[in-house]
Amino acid sequence: MFIVGLTGGIGSGKSAAASRFRYHGVNVVDADLAARIVVEPGRPALAEIASHFGNHVIQPNGHLDRAALRTLVFDNAEERQWLEQLLHPLIRQEIIEALAASAETHSAPYAILESPLLIESGQSELVQRVCVVDIPEILQLERASARDGNSPEQIRKIMDAQLSRAQRCAKADDILDNGGTLAALEQQVDDLHQRYLQLAQSA
Repeated sequence: MFIVGLTGGIGSGKSAAASRFRYHGVNVVDADLAARIVVEPGRPALAEIASHFGNHVIQPNGHLDRAALRTLVFDNAEERQWLEQLLHPLIRQEIIEALAASAETHSAPYAILESPLLIESGQSELVQRVCVVDIPEILQLERASARDGNSPEQIRKIMDAQLSRAQRCAKADDILDNGGTLAALEQQVDDLHQRYLQLAQSA
């Protein structure tokens, strides 16, 4: 199956773009969902995280306290690297299985892999084309802060852990400009959908 990687920085509007692709009947495999699955209670990765960071990163219900863990790793590059080395291979395998299932159960000629770290994690190796949702950094800060209730400083830390806007766009085959309205973004997705149908049929 022809697979398009959809990525962008925090607050860029990846979810809105993915939703529009779904509107056209395209299956979207969400890397964030895969990242949540691999640390579910009972999974080996959760036990390793608790052993490494301490039980204070585990909620009373046994689930990972993602906010507590995020605070720890974004303030410590070595800890973030340790976590990525643990989780990225597991997330990758979960994504591969989800894409394989998509090919078997969905009739659309292509699928979307939505991932905030598509390029940084090497997940771009799983796709035939990279689509970046691009947005000016000032808007990125404003929208992410308003959506998540985090301070601009916290959002900036997350942005600094991702590729820069210029680096991300340099890796793109296609760019969705989300500096305007939702309607404008959806029109761009509509146009790209037609393009991807053609590419998938000729692949």
